[in-house]
Amino acid sequence: MTPQAVVFDIGNVLIEWQPERFYDSVIGPDRRRAMFDAVDLHGMNDRVDSGENFRDTIYATAEEYADWRDEIRLWHDRWIEMAAPVIDHSLRLMKALQARGVPVFSLTNFGIQSYDHAATHYPFLREFDRDFISGHLGMIKPAPSIYKAVEQGSGLPPEALLFTDDRADNIAAAAARGWQTHHFTGPQGWADRLVHAGLLSREEAA
Repeated sequence: MTPQAVVFDIGNVLIEWQPERFYDSVIGPDRRRAMFDAVDLHGMNDRVDSGENFRDTIYATAEEYADWRDEIRLWHDRWIEMAAPVIDHSLRLMKALQARGVPVFSLTNFGIQSYDHAATHYPFLREFDRDFISGHLGMIKPAPSIYKAVEQGSGLPPEALLFTDDRADNIAAAAARGWQTHHFTGPQGWADRLVHAGLLSREEAA
């Protein structure tokens, strides 16, 4: 069926999210690898995405690892540099869908305070027709419950939703519920999928 709404992940779909790249540029690849081996920074970030306080969680983790205290704090203090730049073609696709009258939702693993911070830099984060943000929901992808929350919140059946995400596990969880899906590996492939679905013309998807 033709999708009735399109659901965007944000990190690495609309905005690049590359903490390792950021730390490589600040402390060098060798020290970055040593830090990521010593500290579960992505696990720390999952806690933020689940609704824990952005600053408090990161600063508390920093105090647990004295050797990396200053570096860990950068995850909060210079966070916006990790979440950059915007993927311009993806943003054009979002706006083109909305210009066509297609509802566009977000479904993102994102903290409460970090999302508010990001939205001050990226105003389009306030322009979705519906937001499904993990920090507010208290659950993160790929938990089946977060996809159920989108279905219930939107009032749409699974097969009416077309979802893109850069992580295969998140896509698989959505597909298991009957969603239409696209594994995002770049904006051109996503553009082609939207054209194939009949939601955009080639010109609109350019």
